[in-house]
Amino acid sequence: MKPISTSTFTFSNLVGGGFVYVDKTAGIHALAAVPSAQYFLARPRRFGKSLLVSTLKALFEARRDLFKGLAIDSLPWDWTAIPVIHLDMGSAQARNADELRRVLSERMDAAARDAGVAFPGDLTPAGRFLFLAESLAKRSPTGKIAILIDEYDKPLLGLLGRPEVSGVKSALKAFYSVVKTTEPLQRFVLVTGVSKFSKVSIFSDLNNLTDLTMDARAADLLGYTHEEVLANFPEHLDALAATLGTTRDEAFARLVQWYDGYRFHRNGPDMFNPVSVGKCLDAREFKNWWFETGTPTFLMEMLRRTPVDLDSPEAPEEAFSVYEPEEPAILPLLVQTGYLTIKETIRTLQRTTYRLGFPNQEVAGSFSYHLAKSAVGPRAADLDGFQLRMVRSLQGGDARGMLEALKAFFAAIPYDISVDAEKYWQSLFYAVFLMIGLDIEAEVRTNLGRIDAVVRVPGHVYVFEFKIKGSSAAALAQIKEKRYYERYLGAENRVVLVGAGFSLKTRNVVRPRIEVLP
Repeated sequence: MKPISTSTFTFSNLVGGGFVYVDKTAGIHALAAVPSAQYFLARPRRFGKSLLVSTLKALFEARRDLFKGLAIDSLPWDWTAIPVIHLDMGSAQARNADELRRVLSERMDAAARDAGVAFPGDLTPAGRFLFLAESLAKRSPTGKIAILIDEYDKPLLGLLGRPEVSGVKSALKAFYSVVKTTEPLQRFVLVTGVSKFSKVSIFSDLNNLTDLTMDARAADLLGYTHEEVLANFPEHLDALAATLGTTRDEAFARLVQWYDGYRFHRNGPDMFNPVSVGKCLDAREFKNWWFETGTPTFLMEMLRRTPVDLDSPEAPEEAFSVYEPEEPAILPLLVQTGYLTIKETIRTLQRTTYRLGFPNQEVAGSFSYHLAKSAVGPRAADLDGFQLRMVRSLQGGDARGMLEALKAFFAAIPYDISVDAEKYWQSLFYAVFLMIGLDIEAEVRTNLGRIDAVVRVPGHVYVFEFKIKGSSAAALAQIKEKRYYERYLGAENRVVLVGAGFSLKTRNVVRPRIEVLP
């Protein structure tokens, strides 16, 4: 059984170390075989972008020994080595434009030393980039070079919405303009990142790049399909099943529930998060592995400033290419950073709209936990206590106890946090129910309407309806009028109806109504 590595991002080390490698080289070949190709690709963090860049570097350096037995080894390819400029911007963080220019100059100096190129005089970062590209092209047997820029937007992500971001954006725009300037020298270009900012900003000088972010050609280029997991990890799946005391099919079904569900094209396949699958199969344990690699603090702050309704958000197709780092659009950013994904495509007349949602259990639970944690602020340490009280109350058939814990959670939100938007409180309700981690369905559709939430525990089914700016009596009356509970009758479980009104003035649940059906 080959070992699994989720911390090796260099293609040569992955192949040379004998680790499991899911062969993506047929898709890489389809993109790279174009005589002069320039691409941009945005994907969530830890989704394989750096490994893709490393694979392309080895390909253009003609290290054919590394590709032995892979799909591309049997496809037509000119194995002539050409120079590669590889810039990893993942650690190129800066607090302002001047600091970024210094960091960029250091990056270019290191690249020049590796290539044996000496810069004449004190050049700007863009001047260094241009001189290096021209120097390497002169050495190339074809007169062409490859340019690979990984995590191009990392200097921006920590500054989104802050005054400093404009200067940093301008410095990056000047630097990346060389990618357009050197187009006659290019055999291949790939720029990767987490997000794409609009064509009136950084990408105004990069309009020669083909955007693969939501292109069918790249829909399964990163991440794993169902077939790839089953074909490449059979022994690991068996080992996971043995640990769980279940079958391979059941173990795989749990993998799907926890880590599948990303979609990068409206007609594309659902994709697994590769890091989470690898860590789960290696440790033989289901955890929130992807979230352990970083928490979305800046996104939580943005959600507080610009609330969205997370139960069934929608965004038009054009929203994914027209936003700026000074005022980033939250829904496209949540999609590109991996916290939401495309669930449904809606076409009306000339417009395409995407219905979005959490891709899987890992993201839904973890994101909701962090959203709730950011809301309570200084009392974040109490969050686990609120969560435990809610779970234990529901398991014990005590709906009122659960609601008291929920009220304590909302009471813990500091009043100096000025958030009055209805969508913010709706998203918090949704987050709390996903956070508690029980068998929960949100926005359950019936023939007469949509139930806010249904929670199942042994012996009980709870049907919840919440009314923002409405009364608890009205919420309970809606459950009964729409007969939301009907599908849960006739089983051994006791059905509990819970209506809860929420006051934006007091910012809490007001006089909840509970009714237990006989």
